[in-house]
Amino acid sequence: MTPENQTLVTEFILLGFSDFSLPARCLLFSLFLSLYILTLLGNMLVFLILTVEPHLHTPMYFFLRNLSIIEICLISTTVPRMLISLLIEDKSISILGCVLQMYFFLFLATVECFFLAAMAYDRYVAICNPLHYTTVMTKRKCNMLVALLWVAGMLFSAGRTSFVFSLPFCGLNVLDHFFCDISPVLRLACLDTHTNDQVTVISGVMIIVLPFLLIVASYIFILSSIGKISSSESREKAFSTCTAHLTSVTLFYGAAMLTYLQPRSSSSADRDRLFALFYAIVMPMLNPMIYSLRNKEVKGALTRRFSRNRYV
Repeated sequence: MTPENQTLVTEFILLGFSDFSLPARCLLFSLFLSLYILTLLGNMLVFLILTVEPHLHTPMYFFLRNLSIIEICLISTTVPRMLISLLIEDKSISILGCVLQMYFFLFLATVECFFLAAMAYDRYVAICNPLHYTTVMTKRKCNMLVALLWVAGMLFSAGRTSFVFSLPFCGLNVLDHFFCDISPVLRLACLDTHTNDQVTVISGVMIIVLPFLLIVASYIFILSSIGKISSSESREKAFSTCTAHLTSVTLFYGAAMLTYLQPRSSSSADRDRLFALFYAIVMPMLNPMIYSLRNKEVKGALTRRFSRNRYV
């Protein structure tokens, strides 16, 4: 039938993990709830410690505070709805609810891409141009950069979401996913989505590949500068400020590229769901651990704060 002769979809069914047995879903509920709570507590702790410790009020930790906020919001766009779906029979989500979930997820994931690039630039200036660091990375410039990144994320995500939902949806309405992501939604469109697929890949290049190339370029100069440092202690100190960021970049961009930079024809629902679980749930939980456990200043601030509270 042509789209005109089919009933337009008014809601989607998030299949999620409904093919699992009830005991398995209960186990997944406990697991995802634990991960969600750990993520909230971990990112809140990092945000608070970076806020209350004056010596951590530097551009690098200013970006990290924003990253903690992003992670809290990012995981909150998917996990609460998924937890509900694991326990109740009604898996439906309205078109508006799906639009909002996709928009906020894309918005926060896009801003995270941009922030990881900004953090790489911060490390580049700190290591390659240390004498000019305080004049380049001023508080005013950092505030302007952060505001620009948030606004850019809003605009990019609004364009991508509106482009997806400009298509008519009729007939099939079952999303083989646990949230409204681009690929599973496009699979349900009742018109040819070849153009949308191309736009998705192009926008993925702009949002994922370009920031990633900026990060790679920054670290080429950083490694070159570190190699010229004669003192092994100074060299180790310089590199230690980058290892946490490099770990986060590798994990986040790796999963994002495997998900959003391949044509939909070569993707599968199971694989998309697996990678989505990683970058939407696991990564927000890992980032506080990566940045706190591998950062001496953050670990020191946490130790002092907890020691002080223990003797109060």
